[in-house]
Amino acid sequence: MNKKRLFIRSAVAIAVAASSTSALAAGFQLNGQSATGLGRAFAGDAVIADNASVMARNPAAMALFDAPELSVGLIAIDTDVVVKGTTYSPIMLGERSLDDAQAGDISYVPNIFYVHPINEKFAVGAGIYSNFGTKTEFDTDYAANELGGLTDVKSVNFALSGSFRVNEQLSFGAGIDFIQGTGKLKRSGLEYVGQAIPSFADSVGDNMLNIDAEGTGIGWNLGTVYEVNEKHRFGLSYRHSPDIKADGDTMIYKGEQLTGDLVLPLPDIAEFSGYHLLTNKFAMHYSVQWIEWSTFDQLATTDGVVLNEYNWQDGMHYSIGGTYYLNNDWTLRAGYMYDTSAQDQKKSISVPDSDRQWVSAGFTYQATKNSTIDFGLTYLMGQDVEVNDKLVTDLPGGGELQLSEVNATTRANAWLYGIQYSYQF
Repeated sequence: MNKKRLFIRSAVAIAVAASSTSALAAGFQLNGQSATGLGRAFAGDAVIADNASVMARNPAAMALFDAPELSVGLIAIDTDVVVKGTTYSPIMLGERSLDDAQAGDISYVPNIFYVHPINEKFAVGAGIYSNFGTKTEFDTDYAANELGGLTDVKSVNFALSGSFRVNEQLSFGAGIDFIQGTGKLKRSGLEYVGQAIPSFADSVGDNMLNIDAEGTGIGWNLGTVYEVNEKHRFGLSYRHSPDIKADGDTMIYKGEQLTGDLVLPLPDIAEFSGYHLLTNKFAMHYSVQWIEWSTFDQLATTDGVVLNEYNWQDGMHYSIGGTYYLNNDWTLRAGYMYDTSAQDQKKSISVPDSDRQWVSAGFTYQATKNSTIDFGLTYLMGQDVEVNDKLVTDLPGGGELQLSEVNATTRANAWLYGIQYSYQF
């Protein structure tokens, strides 16, 4: 049998070999650019501009700064991914039940931003942060690791941005992102199939899938801010995400080294935010975000080898929050987000995607005249999702052979903790 025709068609996280996050936001998006935003479920983050991290959401908001500012932060993400009620049907062995599995882990997402006003009209900024990333790992002795395994992926944005204030009400901004992605992906198992069917011997076991790759891409973003007055303003931004082309010394698929690069189409993102100071002490803010997940139709190589088809659907975030300015030293905030799933028909145990709810709270402490410390906390609640996950191979003469099948219920929850230090020069 031609091993090039061994087509693993399950929705395993082969797609996240370059980037993914199943336990943080729908699809594989990461909302973790700042602890301040985390504390309000990122409601209003494209326009609030309370520290330099706003450039990650809307470059035009840099026009709201009247002094240089540096922000440095870290977000810890503790995911709880559960696969429960599982029945497993490997070829030739019949159906059996599996114990519940835990596949979550703790990840750390650092960020740093600097905004520098040049004059009353122009400002520039630079940042290092992440829009995508996850780690999901099943135990090495998990029976269905041909559908589970390890997914450990990170992406890093190196950003440069500029803004221009047209007048007291209107500002524009633009930026460019150099994006580096790294990923490790392992799937293994079904060794006995290779023993029983020699033509499968090199395509199972540890050679089923083993990728350790990295790649780069160039993206850009645009934004605008409209200030009605000092108390009310709106922000709109659009981010174009590139296709990430990844390669590495280890890129084994179906027992052979892949040639060419893996191409992962990342989604474009548009966001609208509003901020309204309703009293001297209290402000409300909100955001609506659209994520073009429909562009994530398949994962393929530059040599034309299609590894999988996904056909995801566009996603949405809806968030609302409030900020209470307690006194000169303390600012309190809270928020709520509803996040819609990117997956449509195809689901898997390795990408436990679902609609999600975020409940967030945080605060800012004015440590000195020029410095602040922010803390944010979010509990992210997923939903139970019924999954039918299969590993299938195409036969040379036509038709298919099912190697294994999993039926299970998945759920992904997470705690996110963020801390950030900002200094105004």
